[in-house]
Amino acid sequence: MPQVEAGSFLTLHYRLSGPDGRDFINTFDAQPATLSLGGGELSPAIEQRLLGLEEGTHTVIELAAGEAFGERQPDMVQWVARKLMDQLGDPMERYAAGDVVQFPTPDGLGSYAGAVREVREDGAILFDFNHPLAGQPVRFEVQLIGVL
Repeated sequence: MPQVEAGSFLTLHYRLSGPDGRDFINTFDAQPATLSLGGGELSPAIEQRLLGLEEGTHTVIELAAGEAFGERQPDMVQWVARKLMDQLGDPMERYAAGDVVQFPTPDGLGSYAGAVREVREDGAILFDFNHPLAGQPVRFEVQLIGVL
């Protein structure tokens, strides 16, 4: 049976959940995911744990707090002026706590997400740019369907 190696192409089902047991991502009831190991679609810690697993494996990987997505970084919680949000997107957009907003990278070639934590009366918005599972233990269930 083929084994997962650096650069392998994988077809898999996976479920990623936090300490409360709620699914963050779950492909088991949908189309399986296809990805290239090392392509940045999974955290490096999860990718490392997949190395050496054989095609057909169905297992659960437990990662300690902060191992999968790093520790929470207080400096990644930042206020953003409404004026800047208007320049980046729709000036008529209304934001509320819990919304996830995509921001362009400085080079304009990619994006990153921030979760709205608070909106002030002056329109400034407090964003949390940490991964939602940063600083938390993570459970990663995987079924390797194909390894190329």
